[in-house]
Amino acid sequence: MADNHGLTASSFRAGYVALAGQPNVGKSTLFNALVGQQLSIVTKKPQTTRHRVIGISSSDEAQMIFLDTPGILEPRYRLHDAMMKSARLAMSDADIILWMIDMTSVHPGEEFHERIALETLKELKKPVYLVINKIDLVEKDRILPVIASSSAAFPFHEIFPLSALKGDGVPELRETLIRNLPLHPPYYPPEMITEAPERFFVSELIRARIFENLRDELPYSTSVDILDFREEPGKKDLIQAEIYVERDSQKGIVIGKEGKSLKKIGQEARRDIEAFLERPVFLELHVKVRNKWRESDAWLKRLGYL
Repeated sequence: MADNHGLTASSFRAGYVALAGQPNVGKSTLFNALVGQQLSIVTKKPQTTRHRVIGISSSDEAQMIFLDTPGILEPRYRLHDAMMKSARLAMSDADIILWMIDMTSVHPGEEFHERIALETLKELKKPVYLVINKIDLVEKDRILPVIASSSAAFPFHEIFPLSALKGDGVPELRETLIRNLPLHPPYYPPEMITEAPERFFVSELIRARIFENLRDELPYSTSVDILDFREEPGKKDLIQAEIYVERDSQKGIVIGKEGKSLKKIGQEARRDIEAFLERPVFLELHVKVRNKWRESDAWLKRLGYL
């Protein structure tokens, strides 16, 4: 039986695609480009992504469910353990894995010195495509040697040099993914683009502004908890959020002299949230000290990491 587009039910393809790799290689930028919407936050700092983020791209012929994952790193905190568990779970759930590297920071023979990552990919026994990102920032003659050494290091199904930021090579990657997804009916209604609630994205947009406005290691000691999110007919949505830090000295830095730092974070986050929700909001931010929250299972569970 054919649908309105002439496709038979048995010709439809659907599946999960996990984006994985070390921090700051451009996973979230590529994720947003593939989904076609800004769902995963992007900052200039590494390790911005902490949660597995789901983005759904549906067409008449296929449905791709993309999983953006935290960057693979050596855990230093219980938070990192939770992030790595999330990344491994996403890769084990996926039908296809996109392993990403940053062309600006690799040299032939050095891409896969992370033995743990290679062992993980081999254990999963899933199709793995290598994505060599940021090729627009290097000389073209540097790319072929990296492709050659990558092929020698691991049996990738295919290798895609591209620029996630500029979109170069992204359509070709999309087409290849569609062709190689399993034959399967759609998992989600075609109008869905994610399964995460709005309050998750609101907390992520606030966290992105913290990362952009605070220097050095301080952003990594922060997290955001949405206490209240109310839609009030005829009024602005009310959003109350707490920014958690680990020490009193950090609280003072986040707030800033005469509250200027927190005010700037709030103003920028409110604009981002209003653009995302497409409606006006009233955003209220407070800063609280939660001692060693990154090591506390109770706080990690409350914040959705466990």
